[in-house]
Amino acid sequence: MSMSKRHRGDPASPRHIEDLERFYRRHVDDVTRFVARRFDDPHTVADVVADVFLAVVDSGDAYRSAARNERAWLFGVARHVVSAEYRRKHRVDELTSRVAGRRLLGSDDIARLEDRLVAENDGRVLLDAMSALSERQRAVLELVVVDELSVTEAATALGITAVAARVTLHRARTRLRKAVAAPGGESPAAPLDFIGSKA
Repeated sequence: MSMSKRHRGDPASPRHIEDLERFYRRHVDDVTRFVARRFDDPHTVADVVADVFLAVVDSGDAYRSAARNERAWLFGVARHVVSAEYRRKHRVDELTSRVAGRRLLGSDDIARLEDRLVAENDGRVLLDAMSALSERQRAVLELVVVDELSVTEAATALGITAVAARVTLHRARTRLRKAVAAPGGESPAAPLDFIGSKA
């Protein structure tokens, strides 16, 4: 095997490990914010973030081929990992899921994650209000408004066209404004500034 081929594809090569480390450092904060908006337990957040990057490692060179739009690709991976965790939590008894398979976090780690959870509280409130939306509307709105991807990046992460993503985003914003509006057309009860401008 040639040295250049080993460096490109061998997960044990020093260059591959350095590339993965740079990729991790570039994106770990974004992924942690993404996950913290979806779970309110610091242990779950730590585990899911770790699982996202394990999925990146398991993908081989896929993260390199996504280099032109690696953030959108990574958010697609993160959505799959988050969905898998939701399914796992649904199947497993709540008490068992809190204890099983988690590494213990130090008090500094828990404090840091709790600070992150508090910072993302408004995002979780808005996500709760989004339950009235269809799955596709919710996914596009989350990626664009909450996770700050462009419409094109969100479309890539979801495997749909940019036009379909724009139309879906407009419909989602319209439905969400109606869903959170206070009775009598008064000021909205939820933080609508997170919804963004008109699509």
